[in-house]
Amino acid sequence: MTTIPIYSIVAYSGTGKTTLLVKLITELKRRGLRVAAIKHDAHEFDIDHEGKDSWRFSRAGADVTIVASATKAAMIENRPVPVETLLGRITDVDIILTEGYKTGPWPKIVVRRSDAENQSPIPVESCIAVVTDTPDHSGVPTFGLDDVSGLGEFILNDMKMTKNS
Repeated sequence: MTTIPIYSIVAYSGTGKTTLLVKLITELKRRGLRVAAIKHDAHEFDIDHEGKDSWRFSRAGADVTIVASATKAAMIENRPVPVETLLGRITDVDIILTEGYKTGPWPKIVVRRSDAENQSPIPVESCIAVVTDTPDHSGVPTFGLDDVSGLGEFILNDMKMTKNS
């Protein structure tokens, strides 16, 4: 298992997880961190495009297809891969942020919206922080939706405390 700190952003669909993650990645990069992000998709997804060479390789039955250029690479595994395996492949970063994985063993930051019918997919008390647009009285450290700087500082402090324990 990786020793890179992992933090999961959890919430119901449409609550703002992706928006928060984009802002948080930008903030952590501004602070000099190397960041990896992994998204849990509960639905089928396809990153290949019909007719492209990689699509043709996968359609022919390749279990793994890799597309690589001088500036980036993508690996498409046409088989189930446990998240722990994926995380173990991530190297040379300071932090891994996940979108989803509410049942994973990593510290969770929940996003809650006042207009959401269901406020949280997991008990707020099991989270290390709450990001919300409404007052929160759970006793868990709380940040506004736009307080990405405060959330970034909180995560950095948590990483230091975890490293020292």
